[in-house]
Amino acid sequence: MGDDTEEVLTGVGPRLKALRLQRGRTLAELAEATGISTSTLSRLESGRRRPNLELLLPLARSYAVPLDELVGAPATGDPRIHLRPVSRFGQTIVPLSRGAGGMQAFKHMIPGGDVLLQPEPKVHEGYEWMYVLRGQLRVVLGERDFVMKQGEAAEFDTRTPHWFGRATLESVEFLTLFGPQGERMHVRAAPAK
Repeated sequence: MGDDTEEVLTGVGPRLKALRLQRGRTLAELAEATGISTSTLSRLESGRRRPNLELLLPLARSYAVPLDELVGAPATGDPRIHLRPVSRFGQTIVPLSRGAGGMQAFKHMIPGGDVLLQPEPKVHEGYEWMYVLRGQLRVVLGERDFVMKQGEAAEFDTRTPHWFGRATLESVEFLTLFGPQGERMHVRAAPAK
């Protein structure tokens, strides 16, 4: 086995542990979500167990991250742009657009878990549009507190105190469009028949 492969495999355990701690999950919670025993997960994180696909695939699914990111695989030389997810506020956020200023698009994935977070509304400049792809999203917008389901959309001025998170213990995925200077989406009416 080459030095590069050995280096990648050696880095998997610490990467898995850091990801689990960053997401605020225990080994027991992760074991329940993946079907992998806590002892195997512990050995995998400490480097005493060699990673394999049977272990890594359920972990990638549970964390909602691509397998190559989970293992820290080296770049392939592919000329296409691969947008890198970031983890913030207990969710994975994938930027779907690039560039400074103007409308920005993101996909958000909040993994399932045993605890529902308490809202902590924030305000900032901008305007946001969101669309739920899967699951149920709790949205607190000013005095309003409601649940959005798959296929529902909302838009709001981000100067209004707002917060969103899982409405149930199940995972949720949604898209957002954000205009930092208050740009609004332009929705066209259906064409005349």
